[in-house]
Amino acid sequence: MSEKTIHQGRNIKRMREMLGLKQDALASELGNDWNQQKISLLEQRELIDPPILEEVAKALKVPVDAIKNFSEEAAIFNIQNNYEGSNAHATNVGNNQYTFNPIEKLVEVVEENRKLYTALLKEKDEKIALMEKLLAAKEGGK
Repeated sequence: MSEKTIHQGRNIKRMREMLGLKQDALASELGNDWNQQKISLLEQRELIDPPILEEVAKALKVPVDAIKNFSEEAAIFNIQNNYEGSNAHATNVGNNQYTFNPIEKLVEVVEENRKLYTALLKEKDEKIALMEKLLAAKEGGK
């Protein structure tokens, strides 16, 4: 059985999309050296240099290993084995049954990141509007 290689660029794309980020938004997170086209090229690469991979993981707020090891097969396996009706990962304590579903937690984290990102963008827009107003007032006073 041959070992399947992980396409790191494709995994970055998947995670970026799960977080609801556009390529230009990720580029913005990574700094001035990045743009939408550079992100597009990065997502086409099978292997990514470790320093760049760390930088991207930090921008996406995910562990580097999540990008290195993500596979659709593993995600599907986790979904199938952690489905509400499955007791594969359930623990009985007395009469109570506690189940931890990592997919649900991932969805919660993605939603929280999306809300934080939206709030951050709103705050940025408000600051830009304030700066434009101050600049207009300063130019009007000359």
